[in-house]
Amino acid sequence: MEIYETVKILAIFILGISVGSFLNVVIYRMPRDMSVVYPPSTCPNCKNRIKWYDNIPIISYLLLKGKCRFCETKIGLKYPIVEFLTGVMAVATYLKFGFDLEFLFYFYFVCSMIALSFIDLEFKIIPDQINFAGLFVGLIFAVVKAIKSTSFEPVIDSVIGSLVGAGFLFGVAYLYLKYRGIEGLGMGDVKLLAFIGAYTGWFGALFTIFFGSLVGAILGVAFIKLSKKDFHYEIPFGPFLALAGTLYIFFGEFVKQIYFGG
Repeated sequence: MEIYETVKILAIFILGISVGSFLNVVIYRMPRDMSVVYPPSTCPNCKNRIKWYDNIPIISYLLLKGKCRFCETKIGLKYPIVEFLTGVMAVATYLKFGFDLEFLFYFYFVCSMIALSFIDLEFKIIPDQINFAGLFVGLIFAVVKAIKSTSFEPVIDSVIGSLVGAGFLFGVAYLYLKYRGIEGLGMGDVKLLAFIGAYTGWFGALFTIFFGSLVGAILGVAFIKLSKKDFHYEIPFGPFLALAGTLYIFFGEFVKQIYFGG
């Protein structure tokens, strides 16, 4: 039985790194307004099509020593990191939720958080395609949970979570712009909270805002001081919200117990 479980976890990890390979395509192409399905994978420098044996997640990067086979341009370390991270999170999602319909919905959430975080870090934007699709999937998931539990509560919580998350951040962004005259938060962050709130409900949305802001403030100040940047330097907020939302997905029950008791 233990061998079977080990093989199953290995298979899920392989599934994860394969999805991570696709996420790399999304991360590179989506902010550049390129199709994520066509053309097939090519080297951004020499434009040669990448063969299947040079496109095996993680392994090909190691065999090619992080370089393109044709022009020997260096391949960013980001690529195997995204693949490995997605593989690890696939296993974590399986261990937490099992391998059923719930796994698909939560793994979709995790993959979206990985993709939008890397995009936001590089381009300082969060594509609407990810946010709106995530919001839609989150609401569908709430309907599925409502049917399973024969209660409308999951749907109500999901809708309120979206409104509370997006509404709170929108209010902060509006007040910051009005009284300081500069944009403190992008609308991508507001839409991201609608996405996260659809999955986590109203309490999860508030936790995401609080914990994401706390971690963002601490790491942001540390980064500015260490890199000697000006305090007006723009630090992407999306990755911190994504981290907080993901933590709530996995540990939300524990957080609720601490807050509400029990």
